Amino acid sequence: MTTRTELLYSGKAKSVYSTDNPDYMIMLFRNDTSAFDGKKVDQLDRKGMVNNKFNAFIMEKLEAAGIPTHFEKCLSDTESLVKRLDMLPIECVVRNVAAGSICRRLGVEEGLTLNPPTFEMFLKDDALGDPMVNEYHIDSFGWATRDQVETAKSLTFRVNDVLKKLFDDAGLLLVDYKLEFGMSKGQLVLGDEFSPDGCRLWDKETRKKMDKDRFRQGLGGVIESYEEVGRRLGINFD
Repeated sequence: MTTRTELLYSGKAKSVYSTDNPDYMIMLFRNDTSAFDGKKVDQLDRKGMVNNKFNAFIMEKLEAAGIPTHFEKCLSDTESLVKRLDMLPIECVVRNVAAGSICRRLGVEEGLTLNPPTFEMFLKDDALGDPMVNEYHIDSFGWATRDQVETAKSLTFRVNDVLKKLFDDAGLLLVDYKLEFGMSKGQLVLGDEFSPDGCRLWDKETRKKMDKDRFRQGLGGVIESYEEVGRRLGINFD
């Protein structure tokens, strides 16, 4: 059995540990939640378990569709075994519907359908507020190669094709999401997580928000909404 050996990284909602196998790490999902670069924080009961199981379900769906991910298996309610990656310091964002920062930046109305979807990249740096960047910045500063950027973009849109339908069949709109990628033995693969913490999901009929915006905007029922999304997808949280 793979066991934890050393804490490598502790982020806002997850901790990552090395293991006795140098090719793998253990990702621990905690109950911590935060918004606005850590300015708003709280502990939400069951959140670590819900996000771990949610992420496992989504990663398995993406793997089945031929999208390489770092996910291996769940080890417990709150822990997953993942491949060790050399992460790119870039977040890839696809927006199917206008919400969040794009509305503030461009003055567009929340809820506007974006056709085609937009693709944006952000430098992963909390101290700088995760600024938006483009291919020229990435190339000039050596954050990733041109091939890595093109592959990440292609994989991000493939994820969109898979997950838009998955959520649509569950009566949900996949509004937007962020992905992170890393290198594993010469291959670029999807890393980090996919959960309601890192995407926006609305009920297709009512447009009720069912993601982390419930925490950001003080709407309440955060984990209850996460669990409802999961149940619609067929995830068992018991």
